[in-house]
Amino acid sequence: MISKTLSNNWPLFFGILLIMIANGLQGTLLGVRAGIEGFSTLTIGVLMSFYYLGFLGGYFFVPKLVLRVGHIRVFAALASLASTAVLLHGLFPVPWLWLLARAVTGFCYAGLYIVIESWLNQAADNKSRGSILALYLLASHGGMMLGQFLLNITDPAQLELFVLTSVIVSLALLPISLSQRPAPVIETPDPISLKTLYKTSPLGVVGMFFNGFGSGTIYGLAPVFAAMVGMSIPQISLFMASFVFGGITLTVPIGWLSDHISRSFVMVSVSILVAISASICFFIGIESFPILLLATTLLGGLCFSTYGLSIAYTNDRLKPSQMLSASSSMILVNGVGACFGPVLVSLVMSQFGSTSFFPAIAMIFLGIALFGLYRVKVGKKVTLENQTDSFLVPVRTSSVLMRLVKEEIE
Repeated sequence: MISKTLSNNWPLFFGILLIMIANGLQGTLLGVRAGIEGFSTLTIGVLMSFYYLGFLGGYFFVPKLVLRVGHIRVFAALASLASTAVLLHGLFPVPWLWLLARAVTGFCYAGLYIVIESWLNQAADNKSRGSILALYLLASHGGMMLGQFLLNITDPAQLELFVLTSVIVSLALLPISLSQRPAPVIETPDPISLKTLYKTSPLGVVGMFFNGFGSGTIYGLAPVFAAMVGMSIPQISLFMASFVFGGITLTVPIGWLSDHISRSFVMVSVSILVAISASICFFIGIESFPILLLATTLLGGLCFSTYGLSIAYTNDRLKPSQMLSASSSMILVNGVGACFGPVLVSLVMSQFGSTSFFPAIAMIFLGIALFGLYRVKVGKKVTLENQTDSFLVPVRTSSVLMRLVKEEIE
């Protein structure tokens, strides 16, 4: 079934693979290059936050744009704009222009995800839905991890890596633009109000916010931390790839565990383990680099798993008809958290030095753990029989993919 699904939908999977390779390379490259250019830590934090600010803008406005001009035209325009924005970073290393270009990049990537996920949703039926989800996750996570290693091709202080990223984004246009697929229909649900959602699932909302806070900080500031403490470019590549690899390997078993025991207990335990693993990373340092990679793999797997856990915990407390709308609101909460994370943690790093990066991550997830312990005492209990199935989704996906996930678990 997987081979048939791949052959029928290879343009979509190849397109998302290329997009995620470019996204993975660009995010790490900007963190390293900003340090080379002498940007302050706070400036870099604001810069990385602007990506998520643009992403939220794309999440709101791209579906409306698609309805007006069509999927292919929107995809081509966004890919071209994203490709141009990458080159602007390389040609003009000026903070204010990088802020604008980074916001444009976030806007474009949100739209590219929405268009591709719409096609995948249309292509899925009851027999192929699981295979499509699995291949999508493999392409997205695998692409993000592969992109880290392209950092080694040439000197990040030069223009070549920006050109390479631009080329990869442009190449993603070809298989999808030449596809003969009919245009899918985008159905973006109206989000449930945050007040209603918080009343229904306080821990789910808080967990989603702090997951965005933490994962946005890791993707945005981990390369900056790595460069500041003296890691070489090959080490930075491995360091960043280890977080993604952890997300690939640990999210599924953690989700399975949460299906068989109390999900609130799993959320609290995982959050505590994130804090512990971040503390271990702090004490290891780069002197024992192989051991540090093992610790960051654990940290990445635990951290990113709180995304799916938060959604599943919230779904346990919702009617099936509410789940899709709730997921749309949860994605927005996650994006807001990601906007704040890099800025606030960069302030901490500016005040206390680069080594405060891992303690800051620990404190973020201790927030989830402490709030979770409080909710365990006062919140409504859900029995194992009434828990919904957990599922693996990429961090900051769109509500379009969430529709596909919902149909798979029903």
